[in-house]
Amino acid sequence: MTSPKAATAPYSPAQLGTQILIGWSGSNPGTGRETAFLLTYSLGDGPDGPEVGASAMHTALQRSGLRVGGETLDASDLPNLPVKLLVQAGQAVLTMPHFKAQYTVPREWLDVALSEGKVHGMFATRPWPVAVPGQPVSEELLRSFVGDPEIIRTSAHCLMPVRSLG
Repeated sequence: MTSPKAATAPYSPAQLGTQILIGWSGSNPGTGRETAFLLTYSLGDGPDGPEVGASAMHTALQRSGLRVGGETLDASDLPNLPVKLLVQAGQAVLTMPHFKAQYTVPREWLDVALSEGKVHGMFATRPWPVAVPGQPVSEELLRSFVGDPEIIRTSAHCLMPVRSLG
């Protein structure tokens, strides 16, 4: 359970450190259906260290209307949720009040995302410093991070409708 103080805690976007997107597709453990996933995480390299960065991420997610540690929100039911996903020309563009990033998605991810019309966003508050830009992330390493019960519990989850230009 989160405290009211966490939602109003001051933070600086710089405290979040480097934020990264990574996508994959596979069977959703909750539904058994093929799902496109998009993970947002920090490297924990903010100027005040990883602990302050994790707290800042928690606050940023709450201010974006996401529930850390709560049920998976469905952004289709929440038109005012400021979390948007645009999929166009092999790119996923995630826009949030504190973050905007573009990610070149794998073909399999794109096929599943377009087929299902939704992407499961996982927004980690815990830093993941080993998954750095430009270095491949093995399936085993990814699975160990996103499947960790503590990472799941301390993340926000949101089904985001796939939007495109046109």
